[in-house]
Amino acid sequence: MNRPESAAGPLGLFGGTFDPIHYGHLRLAETAREALRLDRVRFIPAGQPPHRAAPGASGADRLAMARLATADNPQFEVDPAEVDAAQASFTILTLERLRAALGPQRPLVLLLGVDAFLGLPGWRRWGELFDFAHLAVANRPGYSLDAAQMAPELAALVTARRAGPDALRQSPHGALVQFDMTPLAISATDIRHRQAGGHSLRYLLPAPVVDYISRHQLYR
Repeated sequence: MNRPESAAGPLGLFGGTFDPIHYGHLRLAETAREALRLDRVRFIPAGQPPHRAAPGASGADRLAMARLATADNPQFEVDPAEVDAAQASFTILTLERLRAALGPQRPLVLLLGVDAFLGLPGWRRWGELFDFAHLAVANRPGYSLDAAQMAPELAALVTARRAGPDALRQSPHGALVQFDMTPLAISATDIRHRQAGGHSLRYLLPAPVVDYISRHQLYR
């Protein structure tokens, strides 16, 4: 019997364009799941990213690739709602939707890279994110949560909310935790350039995704 959402452990939320999804994304999610003792990680492909150029593949293709890439991991799942929605994909709106659907007690953990976290002051209603979820920041070489690198309001938030992984199970939202990710020098931009140049994509992303890109002639 499935547990009610209120009794379930922390759910990791990993959003992005995933254009295309690759082993760097998958390894970050798996590292977070293990380091933070998450029950599951939910991948949320963006439908219409508001802060960047239009993706190279359609929302339907990126959603299909995410499903293919995660199919062999029972602790990964894919959320189609942002792709299905007609509006731009803002993180705060996604958190509001998930909190309403999953109830007030389920711990939600938004997974971010340090570079994305440092850019939070440019996000819509960024100060409200902690009202709906915890934030887990993946450490990356060349970036840190050094107050000297942050906007003052972000530095104050880090000081007030930084906690250890145990905090993720003690409340449904509000903490900031960090975890070390496995460094993999793989980028979606490089993958798209390789595909456009006719070069092999093997071993950069799962074979079913490579086959999907080839079959649908994406990124040519």
